[in-house]
Amino acid sequence: MNTLFPIFVKLDQLQTLIVGGGYVGLEKLTAVLANSPDAPVTLVAPEIRAEIHELAKQHQAVTLVVATYRPDFLDGKDIVIVGTNDKEVNRQVQADCKARKILVNVADTPPLCDFYLSSVVKKGDLKIAISTNGKSPTFAKRFREVLEEMLPDSLQETLDNLTAIRKQLTGDFQAKMDRLNEITNVLK
Repeated sequence: MNTLFPIFVKLDQLQTLIVGGGYVGLEKLTAVLANSPDAPVTLVAPEIRAEIHELAKQHQAVTLVVATYRPDFLDGKDIVIVGTNDKEVNRQVQADCKARKILVNVADTPPLCDFYLSSVVKKGDLKIAISTNGKSPTFAKRFREVLEEMLPDSLQETLDNLTAIRKQLTGDFQAKMDRLNEITNVLK
């Protein structure tokens, strides 16, 4: 049973640390910036891929630190994503995060994760997160591709229209909800 609680986090208001400068670090940084381009992110690794350096040049809130992980890199951080090739370093970062009550994701190691990074479908302001409870990120990716193809590009117009309608509605909360349910009933 999947007991994960889905949330959308305002990463632009949090301090994120990514540990790892290889392919996995690039993948995680790319995912973070695709969803929150202004997120303040520090990426630390003894070696950092050229693609990460290029990505950092496009996002001034990204700081690259060429160094081996140390616990003091967690100072002031709210969320941590780990993706190194060294399982001992991954375990150490996770343990240090636990001691400080910082949420951590250790790539490809579900037992060490407080949260999983989802596969995300984006159509304008609509964002749908897909999780397989850490069982198959590949399935989540394929399902995302199916949804992206199925959902029309005109969804943003629909969302904008619903926002305008919502702002014009009067009455108490229940009356507004009833009216919005009536309007969106066509989606069934």
